[in-house]
Amino acid sequence: MNPAFFEQIARALATERLDAYRQDGVGPAVTLARYAWNMALCEALYAPLQLAEVALRNAQHGALTQRYGTEVWYDAATAQLPNWQQLRISEARQNLLEREKPVTPGRVVAELSFGFWTGFFNKIHARSGLGYYLAKQTFPHAPRAERDMVKLDARWKRIRDLRNRVFHHERIVHFTDLDAQHTAILEVVGWISPELQDLTRALDRFAALRSAGLQPWLDQISARWPH
Repeated sequence: MNPAFFEQIARALATERLDAYRQDGVGPAVTLARYAWNMALCEALYAPLQLAEVALRNAQHGALTQRYGTEVWYDAATAQLPNWQQLRISEARQNLLEREKPVTPGRVVAELSFGFWTGFFNKIHARSGLGYYLAKQTFPHAPRAERDMVKLDARWKRIRDLRNRVFHHERIVHFTDLDAQHTAILEVVGWISPELQDLTRALDRFAALRSAGLQPWLDQISARWPH
């Protein structure tokens, strides 16, 4: 590959970003192939991650509505949400007002971050009993042993970390357990809804891209920009 051409690519993408793909001293073609493969894997993970996030928040919203008898459960005094979650709800309301959107329960729920919803499996909610209630109601198809608060907290933190890396265009191709992380996402979607798991599998292209490996991307780059 023409060094001047690669230099322009590195300048456009940021040299520091590409450096993560050539730490072992590989040449420009392999560097760009790794970058392209990483993009493809992130794209393939977008669907299962999005469906897992949306399913989690909607299942929890339904469970909380049932528990407190109102869709505005976050205003119920008996909910006793910790300060950080109350702050996130206030921020969600403010964001909707600034965009001149109706402050409806559905919009507030959608506005809240992934971290807000995964935060229901922490120690505070375990002590209050709310976490155990949500574990049972949110994951009706999960084995009982998997509804353990410690396990759920660790699982969803891992999914959230991967989601953040994918959505912020960071490197994931080097993860040795990426296949296991992908399987864990599909599994937890099935705990919420087997039907949604079927849809997720139908949309999922991760396994094919992962098994094909780096070579297809290297072939494309080498064919288009030969040495």
